Amino acid sequence: MLEKITQEILHYCEDHTSPDSPQCQAIAKETRAKTTTARMLAGPVQGMFLTLLAHSTGARRVLEIGTFTGYSALKLAEGLPPEGEVITCDIDPKTTAIAERFWAESPHGGKITLEIGPALDTIRRLPGPFDIVFIDADKTNYINYWESCVPKVRKGGLILVDNVLWSGRVLDPKEKDDVAVAEFNTHAARDARVDLVMLTLRDGVTMACKR
Repeated sequence: MLEKITQEILHYCEDHTSPDSPQCQAIAKETRAKTTTARMLAGPVQGMFLTLLAHSTGARRVLEIGTFTGYSALKLAEGLPPEGEVITCDIDPKTTAIAERFWAESPHGGKITLEIGPALDTIRRLPGPFDIVFIDADKTNYINYWESCVPKVRKGGLILVDNVLWSGRVLDPKEKDDVAVAEFNTHAARDARVDLVMLTLRDGVTMACKR
């Protein structure tokens, strides 16, 4: 077993993963050029993981919490059938404007609906069930997002949560976000409504299946 994942290993994984669509490549390039938080961008390995999960589970309805510049929403949409839908929530009209521009150029962009506003408010008014929920937003609300979303996921559906390793800071949490992620991890692991696994994919992804 590898004791440490190096940048060389990460690049090797990317080189041996199916390539991104032109639109996803363009989103990644624009995000790096036009934002100061490109580290929030999901990489191609995680992106293809989302696409394959959506496709292999036969998902038709997906909820995403945290749009950013739209890369992960498009990767999820690429795995859905033509009638599938991704509802994605964010509060930033500037970064989501990048998303909407590139979604419009994709044959899968019509599957995506953007909801601008506090995600917890949006979740409350959205009817379930969802096949997949992907949570990747403000860390202090992770438990709130989880508790709002789990009841709206169908039996056998998936809940994915990003950044659960938080660059390793969950081992010795000091800052507010460190503590929030560590507390969420404990909360989710004890939830009897799901079976879950924490994966060392990118910055850590928890994948839970609703019982």
